[in-house]
Amino acid sequence: MNAHNKPNTPVLDSYWMPFTANRQFKAAPRLLASAEGMHYTSVDGRRILDGTAGLWCVNAGHGRRQIAAAVERQLSTMDFAPSFQMGHPIAFDFAERLAEIAPGPAGAKLDRVFFTGSGSESVDTALKIALAYQRAIGQGTRTRLIGRERGYHGVGFGGISVGGILNNRRVFPQLPGSDHLRHTHDLARNAFVKGQPEHGADLADDLERLVALHGAETIAACIVEPVAGSTGVLIPPKGYLERLRAICDKHGILLIFDEVITGFGRLGAAFATDYFGVTPDLVTTAKGLTNGAIPMGAVFASRKVHDAMMQGPESQIELFHGYTYSGHPAACAAGIATLDIYRDEGLMTRAAELQEDWHEAMHSLRGLPHVIDIRTIGLIAGIELKSRDGAPGARAYDVFVDCFEKGLLIRVTGDIIAFSPPLIVEKQQFGEIVSILGDALKRVQ
Repeated sequence: MNAHNKPNTPVLDSYWMPFTANRQFKAAPRLLASAEGMHYTSVDGRRILDGTAGLWCVNAGHGRRQIAAAVERQLSTMDFAPSFQMGHPIAFDFAERLAEIAPGPAGAKLDRVFFTGSGSESVDTALKIALAYQRAIGQGTRTRLIGRERGYHGVGFGGISVGGILNNRRVFPQLPGSDHLRHTHDLARNAFVKGQPEHGADLADDLERLVALHGAETIAACIVEPVAGSTGVLIPPKGYLERLRAICDKHGILLIFDEVITGFGRLGAAFATDYFGVTPDLVTTAKGLTNGAIPMGAVFASRKVHDAMMQGPESQIELFHGYTYSGHPAACAAGIATLDIYRDEGLMTRAAELQEDWHEAMHSLRGLPHVIDIRTIGLIAGIELKSRDGAPGARAYDVFVDCFEKGLLIRVTGDIIAFSPPLIVEKQQFGEIVSILGDALKRVQ
């Protein structure tokens, strides 16, 4: 039974929608009423194939009764408990479960977990941990934070400061002292690549340029997405992440991977950290952490970072930071049930089994009207369209609406179409995705 039991034409005025052209949407709303498995059902009864795992988060598919039951049990037992100077067992249980699969190699896992309420909160938490760590080891002059052009790190003031998507920064002030590496997108040399492109490892040397400009003694941390998702699926060139890690080590800079999108099986390994074999000092997560069922995030920290903070009098608060909903009992219950599903159904590695067929399916769209690039890795794809003169983003938006009307949910950012289907997707559904999208590309002007 859907909680929305009013007529299928609700009043739309009161809800100020996020990241949405509200007036445009409310003139022709797209409303989803229910979800199960790989599909949504719209309010008018149409089945919509989910090509985006909701918003990169429903990795195990929709309507998981196991998660709902776990949340119901927890809410019936204890709906909320404070996490400041108090605790409740399920938060510790969930942290232990996460520590078992934490990013990083055996013996060097990032197995200290700080809970947040979202990916944005995870990013701001990781940035604060980095600053606090540098102060704790006597490097208090290190207050500068380095992000990357076209990076997306949520919508907190820390996240937009290190982020590099213009519209997220245009009207909001940023933290002083932040700076940015160049992005890695090279359409001229790396178009239509499956997996990591060959060209661009040298772009990591931008960090050396910023060290020379600002001084290493001023830089606390560098944060990047291993695969940049929200900006349109930018895949790191071969050797790029390794080079970035080496430069950070050379200059005493913490490296943060934002794995809000890539965490929990999206690339065919539990984390992109493991997929690429490059271990940062901090990893931010959210989205797939609870299969999108209840908002939650988590920051994974190395022992080096965590233990440096565990100094001084035992009565002092080591990190003066946290959220009302850190380690929320119902969210922890959802998270544990989600991990059980990932384990029992092998979803953490399923993308590795499907990626070859996925890549072939996506790249079969090459040659269709307006397609200027296709890039794929794991169960992710980015399809870049040529923009209309004077109307960037309009062509992809028209494709988005067309696909929705024909029964496929895609995500667009500018003129880039992004796919990240639930990890339960079947190979035959690749063909359905390609068919609907291909027809839409042929129709769009």
